[in-house]
Amino acid sequence: MSDRPVFTYQTRLVLDATQASILDAYAELHGRAERTLFAALRAGNPVNELKREFLPRFGLTARQFNALRVGLDGKIASIKERRPELIAEAKSRIKKAESVIAKLSGRAPGSNKLHQKKRRLATLKARCAAMEADQAAGAVRLCFGSKRLFHAQFDLAANGYASPAAWKADWQRTRASQFFVLGSGDETAGNQTCQATLAANGTLTLRLRLPDALVALGGSKTVNLTGVRFAYGHDQIVAALTSSQRIHARTKDGKATIKRIGTALSYRFLRDDKGWRVFASVQARSVEQVSSAALGAIGVDINADHLAVTETDRFGNLIGAKRMDLSLYGKTQKQAKALVGDVVVAIAAQARNAGKPVVMEVLDFQRKKAQLEAVEPKQARMLSSFACRQVATHLKAACYRVGVEVIEINPAYTSLIGAVNHAQRHGISTHQGAALAIARRGLGFSERPPKRQAIVPVRNGGHVTLALPAESGKACVVVLGRCSEKLKAAHVAHLRSGEASAPPAPLFSATRTVRSHRSFVAKSHDANRSQHCSESVLEDVPW
Repeated sequence: MSDRPVFTYQTRLVLDATQASILDAYAELHGRAERTLFAALRAGNPVNELKREFLPRFGLTARQFNALRVGLDGKIASIKERRPELIAEAKSRIKKAESVIAKLSGRAPGSNKLHQKKRRLATLKARCAAMEADQAAGAVRLCFGSKRLFHAQFDLAANGYASPAAWKADWQRTRASQFFVLGSGDETAGNQTCQATLAANGTLTLRLRLPDALVALGGSKTVNLTGVRFAYGHDQIVAALTSSQRIHARTKDGKATIKRIGTALSYRFLRDDKGWRVFASVQARSVEQVSSAALGAIGVDINADHLAVTETDRFGNLIGAKRMDLSLYGKTQKQAKALVGDVVVAIAAQARNAGKPVVMEVLDFQRKKAQLEAVEPKQARMLSSFACRQVATHLKAACYRVGVEVIEINPAYTSLIGAVNHAQRHGISTHQGAALAIARRGLGFSERPPKRQAIVPVRNGGHVTLALPAESGKACVVVLGRCSEKLKAAHVAHLRSGEASAPPAPLFSATRTVRSHRSFVAKSHDANRSQHCSESVLEDVPW
């Protein structure tokens, strides 16, 4: 299988009343057949027998049934793949909730907060037990129409429904709002059921083959959707259409035959409040790689409210660092997607101009989200609204489009190394220091904590100082683990002392003169450029 990604592009269709009603009927038939197929599969019926039964029962073609099955298999597979992560997250949240309850029981017994935490713990345990039972039995629970809309019937007024009939109409409409058309590279125009042709004005005409059940009602066998143009990816789709060609081949028996090869084009039709949209999925064209690790790297550290980006030369030395704000809390899904898209496109453009690969961590915020029981509400809301996986996916796609390689590395101790080794030394934030550690690891450089005390900047312009443990023949991972424990203890002590909320210390006169930049004729053995340090810690730095 090709390692090229599959990109999906969308556009809105301009339809008349007849065409819209035809797509509505197609979606209703598709949704009804999909729910019936899911129930039959859960009952243990073999797929081949179901296919022979469903073709005459629902009036589908073989290709339309395959699209139905493939779409349903994808939904089932996503649930099975995600469930172990949800179970692990639930167990971690249960453990953290029990720890919080134990502390509250000693500090505030009988308080309302303790009561709510206990209710929350009971809910988490019940949810975890249900998921573990489904995992052991191999069961899959799938709600067609969304759980949120299903639960809306139990509080109609709060969800904007005047009567149960209004809710039911919305429920049925949602369950019949989309259908999938499967493509294949050996079919004309990459799809047997929905074939696109290029018009003289550059737009596309989609010729959609209708199910036999709709044809039997007196309608036409096909419907033509004209004037289709994709704002993004139109050239990719046209290139996929023109890639189809016939070649001479031989069957297994050695007989000569003509085989069609090309690029598969799959379509998903979706109805929303404004009308119908079509999503076209096509495998991306090969892009010449323009980046090389021999020039350096762009390191990206993904955080809950921003991205820290650093650039290095081929020796792993810092060239530049910046912060790119990415606060998604309170944003709609489309707004969040637009913000993420703008940020990752800027990073990909920087990497392309520099000719350097992008290095990022194989990181998932599920572990941090599991700690929501113990963090302050503001941070909990921020972590809950952040889509780490979405940022990573969009960054990979943006880099692929411009021919930039993406290197994924092990995230172990990058934050610690950035805080201890790079933040104070280069005068950058700890997150930018982590991005520098990520870039250096992507280039193959290894790092250890310095054999001295560490000075780590904090948010209010101050710093914390800690003595690093001696290696004494211990493995590097052991030393890093001990350093991590000491750094956490130093931050806790700094917070309890009240210095974390204090205003930043005044600048020294020498600091005000040179601002936050100092140049030295003689440099330390591990520095090759001017040092950039936080302004309030210059006089305390042991040069």
